[in-house]
Amino acid sequence: MRAAVLHTHGEPPKHVEHPDPVAGEGVSIVRVTAAPVVPLDLLCASGTSYFGPPALPYVPGVQGVGVVEQSEVVAPGTRVFFATSAGMASGDGSFAERAAVPDDDLIALDTPVADAAVAAIGLSGVAGWMALTWRAQLQPGEQVLVLGGGGAVGQVAVGAARVLGASRVVAVARSEAARERARAAGADEVVAASTDVDELTGRLGSASYDVVVDPVFGVAATAAARVLAPGGRLVNLGGSSGDEAVFSSAVLRSRTASVLGYTNNALTSDQRRDALTAVLQHAAFGAIAVAHETVTLDEVADAWKRQATGDTTGRLVLTITAAG
Repeated sequence: MRAAVLHTHGEPPKHVEHPDPVAGEGVSIVRVTAAPVVPLDLLCASGTSYFGPPALPYVPGVQGVGVVEQSEVVAPGTRVFFATSAGMASGDGSFAERAAVPDDDLIALDTPVADAAVAAIGLSGVAGWMALTWRAQLQPGEQVLVLGGGGAVGQVAVGAARVLGASRVVAVARSEAARERARAAGADEVVAASTDVDELTGRLGSASYDVVVDPVFGVAATAAARVLAPGGRLVNLGGSSGDEAVFSSAVLRSRTASVLGYTNNALTSDQRRDALTAVLQHAAFGAIAVAHETVTLDEVADAWKRQATGDTTGRLVLTITAAG
């Protein structure tokens, strides 16, 4: 089969021939139709992640969409979303015409949303939804601030906050292109990011926020903590802008505010399935979406480099084989 194969840590994968995966007990074979290129793919492939350097060669791709070809638990022909541990454990991922997937990591799809759009939403959709519902316990009428609002998690969080009944959703984003994506996702207001914490705090104004969704941390999280409402909750999902933030003890205590961590790895397979299903139900009506661009599998090296430099108009999704 054709696949994107990584031969050297830190280098882009190459589009080459690769052995077909083999089904086994508890493992299904999926014919892949679409797979997103996400930051976790590049982190794992770098050989510097906390998972340790992955054995080479291997096929990257931590998630994808496709059709089941062989399985003891799912009917062949079933359209599915799936996750893999490529780069985090031994084995190949989704950047190939076929993938071997543990049965527990298959989520059957019953949605009119196109494969590429489902792939773009993927686990970012799960994270955006669960950060609001499971960790933050968002209530109708509350105000929400989304940091990194132009990213995939941010776009889902903006749309999800609206469908969950938030009274106002404000997003923070760096570039004008990212701010436009946040507006398209449904933000009531979009604020330009800043590396100066006082400047960003000033831009956020006098409003106070019941929930902050934070995939970036660093200066943005510090500023956001200053504008939490009484009982406010800041949910951190990542550290793309830094691994440290500064929080005032007096502010947190005086507002009985909470700083909460979130990772998809803490979810059960049922939680992951239910969250993705919920997001796709709203995506089917256009209420939640992630801006994306499709590229073919043989363009994987260029897509990899573009992801690394941020030279994208949205999430890059590899289209691999046609469904059906």
